[in-house]
Amino acid sequence: MLAPERRTRADIISAVAIAVLVVVAALVVWARGDATGTESVTAQTPATTPPTADKLPASLRELWRAPDDASARTLVSGGAVITGTNGSVTGRDPVTGAELWRYRRDMPLCGVESQFGMVIAVYRDQRGCSQATLLAGDTGERRTARSSYMDPSVRLSVDGTYVLAQGERRLEMWRSDLVRTLEYGYVDAPVNVKTQPRKGCTLLSAGSSSSRLAVLERCPEDPATRLTVLNPAPKDNTVPEEYGSHVLAGPGADAQDARVIAVSDSRIVLYLPGGTASGTGESAPPRLAVYDSTGNPLVVHQLSAPLSENATTTRIGSSYLVFTGNSLIALNASTFDPLWAAPNALGSPALMAGRLLMPVADGLAVLDTTSGAEVGRVPVERPGYAGGPISLAVLGTTVLELRGGELHALG
Repeated sequence: MLAPERRTRADIISAVAIAVLVVVAALVVWARGDATGTESVTAQTPATTPPTADKLPASLRELWRAPDDASARTLVSGGAVITGTNGSVTGRDPVTGAELWRYRRDMPLCGVESQFGMVIAVYRDQRGCSQATLLAGDTGERRTARSSYMDPSVRLSVDGTYVLAQGERRLEMWRSDLVRTLEYGYVDAPVNVKTQPRKGCTLLSAGSSSSRLAVLERCPEDPATRLTVLNPAPKDNTVPEEYGSHVLAGPGADAQDARVIAVSDSRIVLYLPGGTASGTGESAPPRLAVYDSTGNPLVVHQLSAPLSENATTTRIGSSYLVFTGNSLIALNASTFDPLWAAPNALGSPALMAGRLLMPVADGLAVLDTTSGAEVGRVPVERPGYAGGPISLAVLGTTVLELRGGELHALG
């Protein structure tokens, strides 16, 4: 019979050393983990969406204000007003501005968007704007998250189906649960590099609908800007599926400030700055150019002035409303033909009690949705306003203005 093994002093020292190493490794993982620098304060009671306003106010005064420099537009979700600044995303009561919930990370906040009663918050780490979190708009509860390589800055937009996160070298499309449906542009995984149709392109602008993604890009071998039309949700999210890709021609085709204005399932409208076409001497004023769902040109609408760099597009009902920088142009949702134009606009509009509210110098112009005719005006004082675009939204009877990195609630 063999003698039983006995533990030596060396065995005990080795076991203790291994245990210490495990504890140290666990502490390092915890210290570097995402949860360590995260604060989540959820609402005790879910916010409720207030009834839609049935009449316009005779006048408006400021109820409250809060910093909001991470949102590209005024955001409401699940009955709460959403603000983002200094790494924090906050859901607020629309009437009082009181904090209902808060989500904070010790990372820079790249941007905030909302859709389907959810809030998408994107943070920057060593891989770019790669940390995306989905929060419930009514409670602030964390639903899901994703992480992937992205550019140091991204532009977030939503189309009623997908979320588009576009950087200068790369973009991604996400489903409502943040599952990626498409990656396009620069790919950091060596095995996937050959799946992209072109290399080294700069992504200038992009827009999406439920079945089309339009990308304006400048590629090293192209003489001008290229319009590429893609499936936003191909069978393999790493393999883009093109419906068409064409190098633009004519004046303004090589301008850096060309951009995607709006995308539907059957049409794409681009802004092309005025200029002279290289080699031909042909000149043209700035224009909105309409293309079909594969990127073939259809019709051109001339503009009286160039679009501002702050130009935005808002979808309301059956119209796309383009803030040009000094006016509002309504486009038909089917054809993208201009329907009407309203002058003296300071920003994007919102719908309230069946009318359009458009920010103007002394308040809010009330517009007829069909003709764009001004049918009234609501006075608003904006002390300290120094210019810049104003983004409007309405929640119940509260009118919200995002201007100068602050959200102002009016009632």
